[in-house]
Amino acid sequence: MAFIMIMPQAKAEEALGVFEKLDKFISKDFYFTNEKGEHVNLRQEIDKPTVIALVYYECPGICTPLLNGVAEVMNRSDMELGTDYQVFIISFSHKETPQLAAKKKKNYVELVGKGDTENGFHFFTGDSLTIAGFLDNVGYKVKFDGEEYIHPATLIVSTPHGKIARYLHGTYFLPFNLKMAVIEASQEKSGPTINKLMKFCFSYDPEGQTYVMNITRITGFIILTIALSILAYLIATNKRRKTIIIGN
Repeated sequence: MAFIMIMPQAKAEEALGVFEKLDKFISKDFYFTNEKGEHVNLRQEIDKPTVIALVYYECPGICTPLLNGVAEVMNRSDMELGTDYQVFIISFSHKETPQLAAKKKKNYVELVGKGDTENGFHFFTGDSLTIAGFLDNVGYKVKFDGEEYIHPATLIVSTPHGKIARYLHGTYFLPFNLKMAVIEASQEKSGPTINKLMKFCFSYDPEGQTYVMNITRITGFIILTIALSILAYLIATNKRRKTIIIGN
């Protein structure tokens, strides 16, 4: 059982869902176990833009569509997994094991089918205290109901320094939205000109949870370009006339 919900700040402590904590840093206190059985500091593992999905591996509900959506957007993306970004899948069930995480990773590596899945695609498990602390850190609230968890479907995008840069809600993700989120997460680095142009033309709509074309900015740029072109033409024409008059 699962759902997608973004909670206002005032009700975040009493309700389930996602309480966005943009610009908050992921704590250095959290140690998880990866699919290889290695006990690692999560923050130290974040050395590039990192997409984090919170699930539990034996989920009978929305986790499978979420993981399928992640695998699909990774497959369709023109970014290089392991170089441009990495993906962390973290179980919030303390009962799940690294062996189960390894099995899940094997299944989804086959779906992704490209990129450095060995170093850029990791599945984690942890103990109950670590999981509770991490969920609170990133503003993700779940509830155990019988044999299932009630929980949101959300991706969290972190900067290379561990700062939360973006939340992407739902189970289906456009490659463009993912790319823009990764670009924003890399804001402390200079990006290629095409990325700067994309950020100029598109802005993030927090209500729609997607990127939209910035019509005002684009229109202003076009008007300014036309005005400068006309001015340059008039100056060039005026100089040409003066040259003709002097020549005569």
